[in-house]
Amino acid sequence: MAFLKPLDKNLHPDLASDFAIFEEILGFVPNSLLTMQRRPDIVKGFGVLTKAVMSPDGEVDLGFKRLLAHFASRAAGCQYCEAHSLVAAKIHGISDEKLEAVWEYHSSELYTDAERVALDYALAAGSVPNTVDQPLMDRMQQHWSDDQIVEILGAICLYGFLNRWNDSMATELEDVPTAVGEKILAKGGWDGKRHK
Repeated sequence: MAFLKPLDKNLHPDLASDFAIFEEILGFVPNSLLTMQRRPDIVKGFGVLTKAVMSPDGEVDLGFKRLLAHFASRAAGCQYCEAHSLVAAKIHGISDEKLEAVWEYHSSELYTDAERVALDYALAAGSVPNTVDQPLMDRMQQHWSDDQIVEILGAICLYGFLNRWNDSMATELEDVPTAVGEKILAKGGWDGKRHK
């Protein structure tokens, strides 16, 4: 059960455009933002950061950025964000087959070497303490430009905020991400209990 109840999405009409950003990303307004709207400026600030990090003008695929967010959330242990990020990955073009192979990314032919190292990087950057080291950065720089690495880390850090928020609030999972968690993530030990 959530520690704070989400508020009605129509409570602050001035947040409609901010909520629209997340409806586009997920297909709904997440309970995290409906709780966060107790301080509307936090929602607005987070919306600005999200638009910058998840810009379609970037060099890193939008769906893949959501997979990076998934792995960072996995490292942090936030099952709410693990499920949400896979919903967003699918909406932004990651195939069902690739999502279902997420637990086997190291061996699945659906993942490239560049993707594998970036997902390793997301796990290391999302861990506490952080485990990014020079050999991992060397591997990253074999596949990704410095600009792309900044974009990749932006996606990881964006979800770092959400990981802390949602686990600290025990934010209740919505139906769509719950179904994704039960279908795909349960194979790897996901149970979503903190968020039900």
